[in-house]
Amino acid sequence: MATTTPDLTVIGGGFAGLTAAVTAAEAGARVTLHESHHTLGGRARTAEGPYRTHDGPHALYSGGPHWTWLKQRDLLGPLAPIPPIEGSRLRFHHRGALRRTPPLALLRLLRHRSEHAPVDVDFMTWATRHVGEEGARAAAHYTSVALFHHDPGALSAAFVQERLRRAAKVPPEAHYPRGGWASVIDRMAARAWNLGVRVETLSRVDSVPTGGGPVIVATSLDSARRLLGDSSLTWDSGRTTLIDLAVRTRRGDAFIVSGLDFPAWLERFTAQDRSLAPHGQQLVQGHVPVAPHESKAEGTARAERLLDLGFPGWRDRVTWRRDALANGRTGAVDLPGTTWRDRPAIDRGDGVYLVGDQVAAPGVLSEVSFNSAIEATTLALTASRPGLRAA
Repeated sequence: MATTTPDLTVIGGGFAGLTAAVTAAEAGARVTLHESHHTLGGRARTAEGPYRTHDGPHALYSGGPHWTWLKQRDLLGPLAPIPPIEGSRLRFHHRGALRRTPPLALLRLLRHRSEHAPVDVDFMTWATRHVGEEGARAAAHYTSVALFHHDPGALSAAFVQERLRRAAKVPPEAHYPRGGWASVIDRMAARAWNLGVRVETLSRVDSVPTGGGPVIVATSLDSARRLLGDSSLTWDSGRTTLIDLAVRTRRGDAFIVSGLDFPAWLERFTAQDRSLAPHGQQLVQGHVPVAPHESKAEGTARAERLLDLGFPGWRDRVTWRRDALANGRTGAVDLPGTTWRDRPAIDRGDGVYLVGDQVAAPGVLSEVSFNSAIEATTLALTASRPGLRAA
């Protein structure tokens, strides 16, 4: 296989790239995948070592199409259920205090179907008409878990309402692969190899290959813009302070702290998966979106305010900590008057296709990457070899 010309080249070995490679190989295509890092996974990587942290997604939403696709191929693996007692430790930061229940106004908004929320009106304006300004702001901030944006209320009402309903659904759609996303990525990689995909790690591609069939670019939008020399490849995203914290176990710590006074989300991921940290320690990961003019330190300060409330004495219990700033790595956000259809197109012409979480595909969080990968693969195979069809 090493000497044959591929039917399809995939640049990027994250979730989208692996989805494209597996889908094409299942259709009988010869696929070569290039990954610049020494391991596959992209932002779905799980850190090695005693603290199994993530730079990107944590949960899989069972309402999305990727759930069915992964399950059909036995790629989900074991899931880490949330113990009932931990589920009762969800807290909402509202009016300066932690509360056990969300504002009634937030619950009232959940009755409104996403497709009835307007595209061309911002969420705050629309939601305020229904539940008042305070309730609208709390609901907007709650969507931080799926938006990573400092001002969700300024985004399209239809866009935010869809994420509000998905994130607050009961029973929850969110499920956690045991051992972190790396376990899913490892199974996807193994399937790709078994299907004959040629996987080349530490393989940085600086220009689009020619003469070897269609190319799927499965990188960040910034990298794709440089690779393709296309300045139009831009879209709004979030800017977020990330905090990873290991603390010695203490009974009574919160499971989740959802910021309603300001956008924030802290979650103790060892509540459902003890393998993410050493025995006797808990792994807390959170994000606090920051505005373009704000610093990482300002987001960290807000996170620490919530830690003081939800994890008393955490400073004396810290065994490990990492802070970071994620800029443009948190998926697309749609402003009023725009939808996913307005984002950078998948088909770039001349046999080049773009996939990822900031392109023209529907879905929430990693669903955008998945949907774009399936669409790009179908278009590429249909155009290059009509006899090949993606499943």
